[in-house]
Amino acid sequence: MPIEKFIRAGGFATRIKLYGFEETENDRPALVMLHGYMESLDVWEEFIPLLREYRVAVMDIPGHGISEVKGDVHTMGAMADVAAGMADTLRLEKFYLAGHSMGGYIAAEFLSRYPGRLSGIIMFHSTPNPDTEEKKAHRLREIEIIESGKKDLLAGSVEKGFAAANRKKFSDFIEDLKELVVLTEDRGAVNLLRGMTLRSDRNETFRESGVPQLFIMGRHDEHIPLEVSKKLEETHPQARFAYLDASGHMGYVEEPERSAEIINGFIKETL
Repeated sequence: MPIEKFIRAGGFATRIKLYGFEETENDRPALVMLHGYMESLDVWEEFIPLLREYRVAVMDIPGHGISEVKGDVHTMGAMADVAAGMADTLRLEKFYLAGHSMGGYIAAEFLSRYPGRLSGIIMFHSTPNPDTEEKKAHRLREIEIIESGKKDLLAGSVEKGFAAANRKKFSDFIEDLKELVVLTEDRGAVNLLRGMTLRSDRNETFRESGVPQLFIMGRHDEHIPLEVSKKLEETHPQARFAYLDASGHMGYVEEPERSAEIINGFIKETL
């Protein structure tokens, strides 16, 4: 059974959930997973059983779920410090770190700050690129929508995360994600949006790092178009790239078995 509790990490009261940590003597590799924007640790619930060979730790990124919200901005670097604090609490000297979408931005900052703690990094529908000016403007518009009391309008964009062919099949999960949008604390969402606009370009961090790297991309991802993924692959020969043929931006839902197979293969090759 998973263990759920609150800890103090990086200065934030943080909700975490642990799978496979209940044994006192356990040398299985550890995997920390970071969810995306307008999500919570609960999105991983059906995916984690496919990773049973590992100890898996997940958290509500502060600003989302029921973790603490503080100040006016949650930078990706501050959230990386929260992940490091969680690892300290769990006494993890080295571990694998996987980040989905926004979680990948946090993982990229973790790679920059704490490379010696990583056995490998997995960018799951995410990139080390900074926001373009267009993307920054889009996030600022989202902030205006939230601050005007109309956050529920953002729930309409949830379907865009799925490949068009998958939207009917995963309609129940889409409705759950829409509910998460509505339930997310306004200030938490705004703080993380601000943090995403401020993040640095981490491409050189990845190219210069000796930490094993895996990028998992969806061929039908409307948030990260295939041409962007391919360009990233061309400029990051040090990294492994894997493509989900039937996925948009939500491969752990759209193709969970294939996603787990890719992650399992990467970890086994890099142990």
